[in-house]
Amino acid sequence: MALFQAKDLDYQTPIYNFYLRHIHQINNWDLVDSSASYIIGSYLLQRNRSILYEWATSSHLWIRRIAIISTFAFIKVGDFEDSLALSDQLLHDSHDLIHKAVGWVLRTIGDHDINRLIAYLNPRYKQMPRTMLRYAIEKFDEPLRQSYLKGLA
Repeated sequence: MALFQAKDLDYQTPIYNFYLRHIHQINNWDLVDSSASYIIGSYLLQRNRSILYEWATSSHLWIRRIAIISTFAFIKVGDFEDSLALSDQLLHDSHDLIHKAVGWVLRTIGDHDINRLIAYLNPRYKQMPRTMLRYAIEKFDEPLRQSYLKGLA
């Protein structure tokens, strides 16, 4: 995937379009997690990202997961806005695999900026699915982690 990221933006377009044409073939968490941020996220780094918001409303589980997992490319460069906005959009998703993906994205934001993660969590953590919260706070020190789990943060 490094080759895709290293090439100029015009080189990425046919690969991105191929991915889109075959998006329904990406039908498990492993395929999503090993491709979305490297292809979709990298492609969208310097482009309009509105497609991710459309995908986050899809009835198709894997397309919703592609939307959030793609944002790892943005997080890697310190851009958290779309990741947080999509996390809000997916906050009440019914599927556990989305809860895990959002929690993972949030935890990764915390790896870069713990205060940003805490500011995101504080007004939302009581509404979050338990799996999402557990993933998001996994690296917190134990007293802080417990305060979130007990609803005392």
